[in-house]
Amino acid sequence: MEGNKIKNKREKSRRQYKSSRLDKSLQSILGGSFLARNKALKMLPFLLFLTLLALIYISNIYIAEKKNRKIEEINSELKELRYEYITTKSDLMYLSKQSQLAKKLAPTGIKESRVPPEKIVITQE
Repeated sequence: MEGNKIKNKREKSRRQYKSSRLDKSLQSILGGSFLARNKALKMLPFLLFLTLLALIYISNIYIAEKKNRKIEEINSELKELRYEYITTKSDLMYLSKQSQLAKKLAPTGIKESRVPPEKIVITQE
């Protein structure tokens, strides 16, 4: 029983040590005091490199989002043009029917021929 109490006390003290250490490092980062140390000055090029990578990452995401929006816009335009094509094609097929052509040409006096066309054959001598 006493062994469990000792273990519990040790674990409790370890947790307190870890949490106090985390609190101190967080306070150091947020307060800016870590920048005044020599280690931080040695790590400054690496921190600048990480900042550059973060900026490149953010710009890459921005460019990808922009391209996705453009693709969606083009796809919707393509869909609209496809619908317009189908509509125009069906209108053209309807207007090019023989009966529709006869109706359109009736006011001009042009009538449909009732005599079938004759084939002209030329013989070479």
